[in-house]
Amino acid sequence: MPGLKDKYAVVGIGMTEFSRNSGRTTRALGVEAVRAAMVDAGLGAHEVDGMLSYHGNDSTASPTIAGDLGIRLNFYMDCSGGGSSVEALIGIAMGVIEAGMCNTVAIFRAMNGFTEARIGGTGRQRPVFTGASLEASIHGMNSAAQSFAPSFMRHMYEYGTTSEQVAHVKMVHSHHASNNPRAYYKQRISVEDVLNSRWITKPLHLLDCCVETDNGVAIIVTSADRARNLRQRPAWIMGVAGRVNKDQPGGYHWSRGPISRVAGVHAAPIVFGQAGITPEDVDVTASYDAFTFTTMLQLEAYGFCKEGEGGAYVSSGIIELGGRRPNNTHGGHLCEGYTHGISHVVENVRQLRGQADDYCPGWANGEHTYDYAEGGCRQVQDAEITMNLGWAMPATGSALIMHR
Repeated sequence: MPGLKDKYAVVGIGMTEFSRNSGRTTRALGVEAVRAAMVDAGLGAHEVDGMLSYHGNDSTASPTIAGDLGIRLNFYMDCSGGGSSVEALIGIAMGVIEAGMCNTVAIFRAMNGFTEARIGGTGRQRPVFTGASLEASIHGMNSAAQSFAPSFMRHMYEYGTTSEQVAHVKMVHSHHASNNPRAYYKQRISVEDVLNSRWITKPLHLLDCCVETDNGVAIIVTSADRARNLRQRPAWIMGVAGRVNKDQPGGYHWSRGPISRVAGVHAAPIVFGQAGITPEDVDVTASYDAFTFTTMLQLEAYGFCKEGEGGAYVSSGIIELGGRRPNNTHGGHLCEGYTHGISHVVENVRQLRGQADDYCPGWANGEHTYDYAEGGCRQVQDAEITMNLGWAMPATGSALIMHR
């Protein structure tokens, strides 16, 4: 992205509630989320002319959402994909604006992820024995947990990483969620609670896994010239890497080692190179936490600790509010709700604005106590640079760096 640093920004954010019974269609969820982002940015229907979304055959297409909002599109695209999508789509939004194809782009994800198609392998979904899934499903690897487990287990084997270390990710994210009025799970969880929860597929316990929810989430990306004249403080985009792959991204992603090393090792030089910074400069991270282990592996891959030291890093206190570099200050997918990553971008935008919507009475005005006790604050003091770490699987990842 030579020359595009700080030329684009996230200027609007919007979301529905997180529930397990939305009572409405993905069309309604998408419209509500995009409209909320437009209101947040102070944009009318005539000022948005691009739209992007991602899905797993479980959502509503952009032209339908746009039509319901009175938006006429100059560019749209609905792509198939999950957790590595939002960062990649932000990069595409920047590209199509740069090319003169449109001016302002709304990006959304709408899903009834609990009441309809469930990523965990139940509910309404397409048949599993199709396409690339033939390589894994016939061996019983029908869910993400089953597919990712070899990478998690290999890290434990190679480096002595323990379940207890990684359980700190759930504990920390639950503490952050206890200060998030929107979070589906607000109860604080201990390391022992994680280790005592039932096995799903080793090394994953139930509480190592994210919470599937119904929700819609949206963001709006536009150029710097437009961003400066809108309602909110822009979150300036410093760098982005989208859907970076290892050598064997699909099917048997574990067939080429080291399988404990994930795609972030290839995305890191791209995104840090664009931004002109190092991991040490980042104040807040938001890592894709479909599982506790995905957070640990990503933080390691992007250089926040040395290879093999991810377990020690996540259990050291660094990723807690009040620590050196808090992670998933909203509670993430483990606690707030599952959105395939886009809510993580929303949270980092909130942090850069100084408007994390916690229990502080004056949060909307940027007034925070910085008391991180249960039911209190979740705003990171003086957050200047944030980073999003996207994940589709161990072999595919994305990343985004923003600043205030």
